[in-house]
Amino acid sequence: MKLNDKIERALRCPDSKHKNFYSFEYFPAKTPQGVENLIDRIERMGKTNPLWVDITWNAGGVTSDITLDLCCHVQQYSGLDVMMHMTCTFMTREKIVQSLDKAKELGLRNILALRGDPPRGATDWVHNENGFNYAIDLVRFIKEQYGDWFCIGVAGYPEVHLQATTREDDIRHLKEKVDAGADFIITQLFYDNSIFYEWVDDCRKAGIKCLIIPGIMPILGYERFHKMLKFTKTKVPQEVIESLEPLKNDDEKV
Repeated sequence: MKLNDKIERALRCPDSKHKNFYSFEYFPAKTPQGVENLIDRIERMGKTNPLWVDITWNAGGVTSDITLDLCCHVQQYSGLDVMMHMTCTFMTREKIVQSLDKAKELGLRNILALRGDPPRGATDWVHNENGFNYAIDLVRFIKEQYGDWFCIGVAGYPEVHLQATTREDDIRHLKEKVDAGADFIITQLFYDNSIFYEWVDDCRKAGIKCLIIPGIMPILGYERFHKMLKFTKTKVPQEVIESLEPLKNDDEKV
């Protein structure tokens, strides 16, 4: 089912407890055993009734075939709606078309359209002459070629994209993605709610009217948490940092 329809139905539900929904995001494994373990985990977590699950897409499409197969398996055998990530990084137009055609053939209805991060080991984005250089290009292409078959999500950045020139420009580019055909926005992770609320307010003032869904990253371990913060430059409230410090040697307590 298309997620924009499913979300709208949830929000219109007269029972208020059903208006609070969530999804889970998974990174595809690279080995057959890893894929089996991941499918088992998705099925177990799926029993908590998420509204949908996401499967990410490796930079350059390294795991794109695995992502497609996983999405199909989960949707067909786990009874869960799936949103497939798709990035532009090192992806040719032909590979994008091939992947979208296969997704449609398999009955997948939901795409998270992303520019994507540089591949591992690279620090800068590299333009692809035979591909798409920005998420808005991918959104426009999907809408032009596939009409309303796909529900399209895009990414938003409450703390501003690391490569954005200004906060205002970042919000303007986000509005352009929505105007190009995106149905909803999922944000980059954040830990300071006040930043998120202020950013949402500014998005509304800029004319962005679609649903904005907060992206949440659980803190799974002290070292992993700080490694992730170093990569994303995410701000964390001081009280969170201070509360973690005494527990840093015990991941279970963290």
